[in-house]
Amino acid sequence: MSEVKLSAATRTNFGKGAARQARRDGLVPGVIYGHGTDPKHVDVEGHGLMMALKTPNVLLSLNIKGGGTELVIPKAVQRHPVKRTLTHVDFLIVQKGEKVTVEVPVVTEGDLAPGANMLETLLTTISVEAEATHIPTEVTVSIEGLEAGATIHASDLVLPAGTTLAVDGETAVLQVVAPQAEEPAAEAATEGAEA
Repeated sequence: MSEVKLSAATRTNFGKGAARQARRDGLVPGVIYGHGTDPKHVDVEGHGLMMALKTPNVLLSLNIKGGGTELVIPKAVQRHPVKRTLTHVDFLIVQKGEKVTVEVPVVTEGDLAPGANMLETLLTTISVEAEATHIPTEVTVSIEGLEAGATIHASDLVLPAGTTLAVDGETAVLQVVAPQAEEPAAEAATEGAEA
């Protein structure tokens, strides 16, 4: 995974008014923390950050005006409940070679065995440990030919080199279930009347 470079500035004004003004100026308020350092409050360029966050667990290189560069990953993203615009982001400082635990999306490929079976997704993401500069964007699992009753556990997932599970291998991720047959409403009503 390559780094996304973004510009940022140290934030000196705090409170709702200052945060609103930053957002009007196209910036997103955020805080950088980790590795025993004091939290740094920053304003990050909004459009670039929004585009970068389309990639899960993106690695960001924040060039802080007058404050050096920090290598970070987004840890908590807050959005406006209606507009879905970014309102605040927490960034975790990482270092090259360091292992971090992150949630990675689980993506399926292939088709189930013929029939009316249904795929039940128990986990949409899986917790893994990976090097901060090599976090996978997704974990792909094949469901080709699976029949009713089949279950895919975390230990069945094929992870990229250098990535390990951060959950119990017996954790169920996906399962194939047979559809439940429903009684036609007319038959149910007739049986009720006879009783």
